Amino acid sequence: MTLCKMPRMRPPVRFCTSSDGVRLAFAISGDGPPLVRAPHWFTHLEHDWTNPAMRPWVEDISKRYRLLRFDQRGTGLSDRNVLEISLEAHVRDLEAVVDAAGFDRFALLGLSQGAATSVLYAARHPARVSHLVLCGGFVRGWGSHAKELAERFDMDTELIRLGWNRADASYRQVFSTQFMPDAPIEAIQSFNDFMPSTSSAETAATIYSKLRDIDVREAARRLKCPTLVLHGRGDLRVPFEDGRLTARLIPGARFVTLETRNHLMMQTEPAWRNFLDALAEFYPPAPAAPSGDIFPNLTAREREVLELVAQGLDNAQIAAWLEISEKTVRNNMTHIFDKIGVENRSQAIVLARESGLGKARLP
Repeated sequence: MTLCKMPRMRPPVRFCTSSDGVRLAFAISGDGPPLVRAPHWFTHLEHDWTNPAMRPWVEDISKRYRLLRFDQRGTGLSDRNVLEISLEAHVRDLEAVVDAAGFDRFALLGLSQGAATSVLYAARHPARVSHLVLCGGFVRGWGSHAKELAERFDMDTELIRLGWNRADASYRQVFSTQFMPDAPIEAIQSFNDFMPSTSSAETAATIYSKLRDIDVREAARRLKCPTLVLHGRGDLRVPFEDGRLTARLIPGARFVTLETRNHLMMQTEPAWRNFLDALAEFYPPAPAAPSGDIFPNLTAREREVLELVAQGLDNAQIAAWLEISEKTVRNNMTHIFDKIGVENRSQAIVLARESGLGKARLP
């Protein structure tokens, strides 16, 4: 079934098996140059689209790239009860997912904890990583920081164990306000509710505690692929100096400062737009679809409907993808026929396809 690059689309979830038998859930969305998002904490393939903190990393990036993402072991839709949670296991899982998805050579995106996994994977598989992008990441664990900062992270681990599953969200809000201190209160409350859905309290505490001993500095020095490092100047979760250190260690890396305190940037803040612009300059996305220029009188919703019509979907399928009623689809079709000068669906499909619509495909 063909699909275009639309934010409301929910790509199918697929599964593969890592080397130790752990089942991993992954999904592919969008169209364009391949981009793989390394595993990191706080993801759930079913809910990332609706969570304000995670939605930009799926919605906006899928408009520009063919995005492969997956829930790391112990979280989301991947196996929850696992024997090993470690950096090495995350690298093996990344190997398994890209192979199952059929991605041979791709750009690799490492966010936060995922930066270390990305660095280690890129060092071991230089022929497969065309570009490396690290945002808000680190190459040394918090055990390597000053005593005061390390003690704070130890305290955070206990807060996870105590408050992760409580009805009272005050424990979790400590993390939410550190991850995105300048986010609207609605986004913070949504993230409070989102966290327990991603993993159990014990798994979350284990994942967090494993960050203490990460050290991929030597692997970073060996990297040869083009690398872009971005970091928020006021990031409250991962110090700005960690971003600068990462860029210094990787030969030839470009460094971009993002003017934000949010570790998880909001879709509406200028820093997010700056991130997207820097990413596009470093790893150019596919050209934008020409539908807006060819059909200037159509609304954004009508363009979405016409794209799906061109891909062969019927009204019921379009309604399901766009989460609207079939009556609304029929009304949109009436307006589309009038605006593009056709009399029926068949003529609309021919004209839309001749204009370049209906070409993107979901796996």
